[in-house]
Amino acid sequence: MADAALTQLIDLLDLEQIEQDIYRGASRPAVVPRVFGGQVAAQALVAAGRTVPADRPPHSLHAYFLRPGDPGAPIVYTVDRIRDGRSFTTRRVVAVQHGQPIFHLSASFQTHEEGLEHQVPMPAAPDPETLPTPEESLPRYAAGFRDPALVRRLLEARAAVDLRYAAAPPWGEVGAPREPRSQVWFRTNGKLAGALDTPLLHVCLMTYVSDMTLLDSVLLAHGRGGWAVGDVVGASLDHAMWFHRPFRADEWLLYDQESPTSQGGRGLSTGRIFTRDGRLAASVIQEGVIRVPRA
Repeated sequence: MADAALTQLIDLLDLEQIEQDIYRGASRPAVVPRVFGGQVAAQALVAAGRTVPADRPPHSLHAYFLRPGDPGAPIVYTVDRIRDGRSFTTRRVVAVQHGQPIFHLSASFQTHEEGLEHQVPMPAAPDPETLPTPEESLPRYAAGFRDPALVRRLLEARAAVDLRYAAAPPWGEVGAPREPRSQVWFRTNGKLAGALDTPLLHVCLMTYVSDMTLLDSVLLAHGRGGWAVGDVVGASLDHAMWFHRPFRADEWLLYDQESPTSQGGRGLSTGRIFTRDGRLAASVIQEGVIRVPRA
């Protein structure tokens, strides 16, 4: 089941080329009635990467979510070759559905270079093997969900990823504000091998997962459970990532997330992703709409 889900996710990221620098991606049913933002970001990065030599991996991306995506329709990705330099390559990608742009991404790629090296230390976290799996943890919270069927739908939507919370998720302790910090361990539910085992695919899979939990820290600060409970409505507005060091998406990665502020119907979250041996693999920043429903 897990390997099948990962195969489906990889198929989702395997875009169809319909013209030079134009690609088409399928969509999949989502837990909410719009395309999952991580899917669009990952597919857009795949499209950009298809136009760049394999020895130039992405080192950063900056993206805006413009309109909700329709999960029942394909998405067309158009790549603009902004720059091809001696060390850096820049691409811009626009995702279109029903004749309208729904997403915009700029990505930069770089050849390997030696340089100054330092990083922050990895924070303390429990070992992932000691934490409950999604199949073990999610059913515990079904009674508090606005629709108990969301548990099954959430498990299906995330079946390609083994994602384990280091502490109770926002919907696990609703009503009690907590420190605006969240930690999850994640890896793909299956190993990548052969032709699939490419640095670009690992980066795109990380991009896919990075949008799953980043705004949790905003909810924790206010004791809100999120969309599953129904006490807030929200959506991602923008998303930025910097890829620092090599990693594998099929090995455990610690996603350490916190929210420095929320205001004006928006919440900001930052994240750092570490390999299990303590190397800082990526940094993430996202702002999202966080609104309390009117009574």
